[in-house]
Amino acid sequence: MSKFPKEFVFGTATSSYQIEGAHDQGGRTPSIWDTFSKTPGKVWNGDHGDMACDHYNRYKEDVQLIKELGVESYRFSIAWPRIFPEQGVYNEEGMNFYRSLIEELKTAGIKPVVTLYHWDLPMWAYNQGGWVNRESVNWFLEFAEVCFRELDEHVDSWITHNEPWCASFLSYHLGHHAPGHRNIEEGLKAAHHILLSHGKAVQMLKTQFKSSTPVGITLNLTPVYGKTQSANDMLAVNNADGYTNRWFLDPIFKGAYPYDMMNVFSNYVHDFSFIQDGDVATIAVKCDFFGINYYNRSFVEYAGSEKFLFVDAHSDYEKTGMGWDVSPQEFKELIYRLRVDYTDLPIIITENGAAYDDVLEADGSVHDKERTAFMEKHIKAVAELEEEGMNIAGYYLWSLLDNFEWAFGYDKRFGIFYVDFDTQKRYWKDSAKRYRDIVASRSIEVKSNSVTF
Repeated sequence: MSKFPKEFVFGTATSSYQIEGAHDQGGRTPSIWDTFSKTPGKVWNGDHGDMACDHYNRYKEDVQLIKELGVESYRFSIAWPRIFPEQGVYNEEGMNFYRSLIEELKTAGIKPVVTLYHWDLPMWAYNQGGWVNRESVNWFLEFAEVCFRELDEHVDSWITHNEPWCASFLSYHLGHHAPGHRNIEEGLKAAHHILLSHGKAVQMLKTQFKSSTPVGITLNLTPVYGKTQSANDMLAVNNADGYTNRWFLDPIFKGAYPYDMMNVFSNYVHDFSFIQDGDVATIAVKCDFFGINYYNRSFVEYAGSEKFLFVDAHSDYEKTGMGWDVSPQEFKELIYRLRVDYTDLPIIITENGAAYDDVLEADGSVHDKERTAFMEKHIKAVAELEEEGMNIAGYYLWSLLDNFEWAFGYDKRFGIFYVDFDTQKRYWKDSAKRYRDIVASRSIEVKSNSVTF
């Protein structure tokens, strides 16, 4: 049995577009996800976030669930189009919602962790080029400045961006997320401007506001493994790791983009002049913690016909409902690598969870054994990492509620609370009850294991 130290933070997490709904309430205007989700063929079943979990109108009920869960912290994001429905036009009513939510959380004894950007770019910004336009950095700073000014004294910690890889490569290169473009040069520019806006926002909080509130960024990291140890497959691993992980880790922690990937990308990019003098130094600004979203490992093999020479390989690992490998050991190996190669900052697991096909029983119960097992395995891994001195400061289970799962609509359920989207009623899943017990005891049984560096 391993005990978590008293300063370790347990939490749960959501994001604005996935749960808030109220797409036309409080002065909010459309985001790229409102438009993308209503474009035929982009989202499963034509689902969209107009209603989602109706959290905007039911936040007090949801805060009560968080309180009953017993976690110390709740991570949520701010919908940019609520705060700036038009360029340069601040919407006080939109900010009032987040003030009310934070007040409700603090009254319940729950620490608010606020993510500024979780992908709901205002359409007015997209119509001027979105993240491909360098001016997006200034638009984001205007948004961040207002959030810092109005909320900083009430916020436990800030996260500038959630998963820049998704907001850039998955959205502007692979086209699976809004705005659905398929252009690697746009993806690279979007990634750079997102990272640059992160660095400038951190500088603003620390210098202009002289704030002592901790601030960091959250990356989705996926450790990459090869089907074989052949030269071909090791090249595939290198490129997949560069595309998914190092393109974001290196500028943040090493102050430089990886040149091997610049060489790979140069076949498809006119030039790299969008990376201006001083940009990468700004991106590498010192933060107070590092957020990691972890779901699964990646398993690849060489493919000479692919631009970046890799494709996903077949794996015999147990899978989640997303088809992702259940891989808690690879999660630990990721942390070891980060500690050796990148950072000694406190690491917070800002998301970890799994989707499965849940069944709501007639008595209101949801027996989600697979999710419960997934959660236990990964919390055990966190406990083991803590025992090994890896300085994991917190764990946020994704997600509080079943919600709008981006391109998968409402088909994939990640919540520990089941949501009946017809009635908006919430139900405790077994995973929520188990998480409540782990949090209450601040302990989980772990196998003895040690790692030496």
